Amino acid sequence: MNKTLIYAHRGASKLAPENTMPAFELAAAAGAEGIETDVQLTKDNVPVLIHDENLRRTTNGKGFVQDYTYDQLRLLDAGSWFSSKFSNVGIISLDEFLQWFQKQAMVLNIELKTNVIEYKNIERIVYEALKRHQVLDRTVISSFNSNSIIRMHEINPAVRTAFLTSTKRRDLVEYAKSLGANDLHIKHRLLDKKLVKQCHRANMDLRIYTVNRPNMMKKCYKLKVDGIFTDVPYEALEYRGLHDKRKG
Repeated sequence: MNKTLIYAHRGASKLAPENTMPAFELAAAAGAEGIETDVQLTKDNVPVLIHDENLRRTTNGKGFVQDYTYDQLRLLDAGSWFSSKFSNVGIISLDEFLQWFQKQAMVLNIELKTNVIEYKNIERIVYEALKRHQVLDRTVISSFNSNSIIRMHEINPAVRTAFLTSTKRRDLVEYAKSLGANDLHIKHRLLDKKLVKQCHRANMDLRIYTVNRPNMMKKCYKLKVDGIFTDVPYEALEYRGLHDKRKG
């Protein structure tokens, strides 16, 4: 069993605006082993990194991502809402991010945001971008939308996918397997020893979101989950180090 990998959730999103280059760069500098980010599609089918379907919360724009072209989105300010020192930070495309990421020694989790809007062909578009940048072998693609998992599996069964859920159900592992998912990503309150065992028996990786509290971090390390998504990767690394020392 390998150590629990630490994914920076939308980058180091407690230190910089989520899903922006400063957040990803800070995550890399902190020593995070992975990046987690979200992909939506613009009006002209460019995959961009933003969590919400609506621009209101994290930019100075309004309305939906899908109603803007990429060139229009690039003019928006995606940093000031967080702090004035990030006022020149913009929304980035998946391609832009992958140009940076391919030079990093990290793994990647891309969440397809298809649970509210089912963007047409988003699976194929994201797959082609990952292939172009040659990072498919260190990427997991996750979604709350089971259709996205099925579609990605149909595009290429070798691509690693994860079913994402916050809903408790007894047959979670079997259900995820039935979609063609390799892994399971669950909300932290669903975590228990039994589920960890079920996943590992089924040869599935289990990753937990969003783990920001020390007690939950410790629980994840103790139960030997495969990965955690955290807004505070520097703290997660520190607690994992303390856990390993105690164990050793």
